[in-house]
Amino acid sequence: MRTQQRPSDDDERAMADLAEVSDWKRVWGPPETGLDAIRALVSRVTAATGWRPWAPGNIDPTRYTWGLVTPRQTVMLVLPDAVLPESPRSGWSAYEIAPDEIPDAEDGLDEHWPGQLELARQHWGDPVFVGPGNDPRIPGEWRGRRRHLAVWLRPGAEIHLYATQPEPDAATVAAGFGYSVYASEVA
Repeated sequence: MRTQQRPSDDDERAMADLAEVSDWKRVWGPPETGLDAIRALVSRVTAATGWRPWAPGNIDPTRYTWGLVTPRQTVMLVLPDAVLPESPRSGWSAYEIAPDEIPDAEDGLDEHWPGQLELARQHWGDPVFVGPGNDPRIPGEWRGRRRHLAVWLRPGAEIHLYATQPEPDAATVAAGFGYSVYASEVA
């Protein structure tokens, strides 16, 4: 197993960018593809956040996502019902994990989880949920996919901070931390 520990600069910028969005309901839209759908998506997100398109040019008519860049230079992949920050260069991660090394990767996730959670709290406050990824309160489609999970509610959205659950039969066995924003009717 190989590990890396990088500064949290990218995560800090992306978390601050997400914290500045006061009403996520203005970001979400229908899951449509094509030129008009992408233009509407970009227009909606730009109006709600001030983020700008990262790559002007030809739009693939089969796409329903687009990348936008924040004032802090974070690239956000925006879907009609989710936002995924592109910040792969921050924090602790493990990769090239052999099946017999999964317990070591899980130990690394457990060791670094409190720091990730504290960093998120600095930007988003206290979460409404913190627990293991196999907690029965987690919807079935998510349960077991995360080792740790914390959830924050915002108008129209849930922000999830998570530690991945390494699986021995996955094509690429890696472990680390991530966060995403999902459209939510609960919030």
